[in-house]
Amino acid sequence: MLNRIKSDLINVGLKFMSVDEKIVRLFLETSSKSVNPDIVILPAVKFVMKKLISKLQNKRVRGRVYNGLLNGVKVSVIRSLVGCPNCATAMECLKRCNTKVILRVDFCGGIDNQNNKINVGDILIPKLAYCGDGTSPHYILKYPELINQLESISNPISKIKDIKAGNQMVFITKPNNQLRELLFNEAKSKNPNQVKEVDFWTTDALFCETDEFINSLKSINVLGIDMENSILFLLGKLFNIKTASILSVSDMPSSKYDIFKTNEIHPNLEKGINNAINMLISSLPKIKAALK
Repeated sequence: MLNRIKSDLINVGLKFMSVDEKIVRLFLETSSKSVNPDIVILPAVKFVMKKLISKLQNKRVRGRVYNGLLNGVKVSVIRSLVGCPNCATAMECLKRCNTKVILRVDFCGGIDNQNNKINVGDILIPKLAYCGDGTSPHYILKYPELINQLESISNPISKIKDIKAGNQMVFITKPNNQLRELLFNEAKSKNPNQVKEVDFWTTDALFCETDEFINSLKSINVLGIDMENSILFLLGKLFNIKTASILSVSDMPSSKYDIFKTNEIHPNLEKGINNAINMLISSLPKIKAALK
């Protein structure tokens, strides 16, 4: 009887709410009006989220949304949680909040090769992201018009072994060029020796980064690995939201600083993410001006 009364009360409330508003409240635990419509910063890991909200001035918390000022610019900071499914859920909510810009700052993996030296603590700005995840293909199936708007390649692992499961073709997504250039130029002016624009591979399978997999990425000159970029850029294109990322290298697969093979933490790990956050914050006035 009590459960019936509760459900009846909820249904009465839902009659005065749109489905879009219900979705926002379900996942962000607040109303769409609580989200700053201009600029949202979307970290994935708790460590980065805590650093960001510690810098917010005039901080106000609404459910999972932290509002305030960074470098004099109004922003909302929302933790997406790790992985493309979580990032897609956040993006679906922010579409319903009429968000204009989404900026991602977080950690990533780095891949070293003979021509490009990558180190822990380096700042990587994605030029593009290969959709090695499992969420992006579902959106491409749902919105087939995307197929003609995206470049694609054969899965590079096919050069090494037969593909018995997963994506035969891998689509390529890209950030907003204007935002990417603003972030890169601002970051480069702060620390020219440790800031690089590189190609990324987005994966869902953090624990499946074998040597074969890493070598296949080297064959297409991928220097960064993450778990959110591809869907961020894809849904940014689909939803007409400007997106870009600035990421700090936290580990190097198949190296001394491979998180699955060693307990050593590089001394530049925290310095790198601090630099990425500060570079993002420094760029916010220019990003705000670009919205006008």
